[in-house]
Amino acid sequence: VQLQASGGGLVQAGGSLRLSCAASGRTFSTYVMGWFRQAPGKERDFVAAISPSGPLASYADSAKGRFTISRDNAKNTVYLQMNSLKPEDTAVYYCAAKRTPWGGISHDKNDFGPWGQGTLVTVSS
Repeated sequence: VQLQASGGGLVQAGGSLRLSCAASGRTFSTYVMGWFRQAPGKERDFVAAISPSGPLASYADSAKGRFTISRDNAKNTVYLQMNSLKPEDTAVYYCAAKRTPWGGISHDKNDFGPWGQGTLVTVSS
């Protein structure tokens, strides 16, 4: 599978960004998709994940109420709409597919992979 995340950039606190992740090489619609982020010097953390057909989603506490994950299986693309951004949201954001098809949503980064190239989000105060 190949994953290409895009949409990152520099934004002021309180602003919004929409990240996209285009996938190829697998039957996209059968995999849980997730977004994770990694700040400098820190581990890669879970942000959000969405079920294969899209109705179910799960969020990290830090993302609840501000971020929305969605997917378009016809376009093999998963999105992360980020609103009310804070400086602590600054990180490289990665998308990944769960390693095995179907199954439940996971928050564990070890259940996902391989990892594509991330996209940098910088939130200024």
